[in-house]
Amino acid sequence: MVKLSKALGQLRIIAGSWRGRKLAVLDLEGLRPTPDRVRETVFNWLQPHLGQSRCLDLFAGTGALGLEAASRGAGHVSLVELNSKAAMQLRTHCQTLSAEQCEVHLQAATDFLNQHQQQYDIVFIDPPYQSDYWSEVAEQLIATGSLADDALIYLEYPRQLDKPLLPAQWQLIKEKKAGAVNYCLFRNTTE
Repeated sequence: MVKLSKALGQLRIIAGSWRGRKLAVLDLEGLRPTPDRVRETVFNWLQPHLGQSRCLDLFAGTGALGLEAASRGAGHVSLVELNSKAAMQLRTHCQTLSAEQCEVHLQAATDFLNQHQQQYDIVFIDPPYQSDYWSEVAEQLIATGSLADDALIYLEYPRQLDKPLLPAQWQLIKEKKAGAVNYCLFRNTTE
């Protein structure tokens, strides 16, 4: 067994088939799991839409969002992560949970979108806060046709930043703040 890195703590799956399962979180720069309280709210918003949905976690990191979606009934979850240690841990988590509906992609979010011609019902955008990927990835989701009609897009960004520039066809549905985080849910409209 290869030692990946020092463990930072644990991630707890909140609900669904893996409810209460705890998974190790690596101590890697920029890696910060979405807090339980925020995830609980977000998945309360998403629950009616999760059953057999196709989900995309573009900056998967710890897998907190993608694995929670899978636990709650998503039919397919693509976990995209650029850091090789984090991606290796995501693969380990998927094996531990027997998460056959999940696949891990070791690549940049923008490369993934250019190379995979699939449509998703739910997309999670939660890049490292020191990056400035929100607007670029949002535009690329539109340009590559990666969003299904009426797809839902979750966006998380630091409170000290202005809301990222987003496509005009994204309709804001929900928005909240928790600590240093703003988080929102959008619907991709075709109007």
